[in-house]
Amino acid sequence: MATTGDNSKTALIEGLNGLLADHLALYFKTKNFHWHVTGPRFRDLHLLFDEQALEIQGQIDAIGERVRKNGAKTLTSIGAVAQHTQIADQDDTELSPENMLTELRDDNAKLVERLKGLKEHAEKAGDNATDGLLDDWTDMAEERVWFLNSTLN
Repeated sequence: MATTGDNSKTALIEGLNGLLADHLALYFKTKNFHWHVTGPRFRDLHLLFDEQALEIQGQIDAIGERVRKNGAKTLTSIGAVAQHTQIADQDDTELSPENMLTELRDDNAKLVERLKGLKEHAEKAGDNATDGLLDDWTDMAEERVWFLNSTLN
């Protein structure tokens, strides 16, 4: 029979793999928008999307390593990412800059919610390192939401 700690660790690992999937999907979407943005604000948005993609990319390895440090396996394929992410694909290369900003803002807001939901699991599992990283990652995602939202206004 599993203990509460085991259940919390399992929930934490599942959540971290979901977070990994979200970061991988959001990274690719942000780079997609970086490559395809056009219009009068091209330069500013091109640079903003690239900055945000780099920040997201920088978190991917740390998330995967938290899964491994908890004695579990990470996602192993694009198919696994697709199964575990809450970030929808966007294949429209003609999307307006405003729609790109809105979509990224909303996707980052989903990420904030997932991050906040993982806090309880990290605490219950006694994983102080992940708990602290979740605070940092939440702050970064909230900042991305703020920047995207402010750019829309």
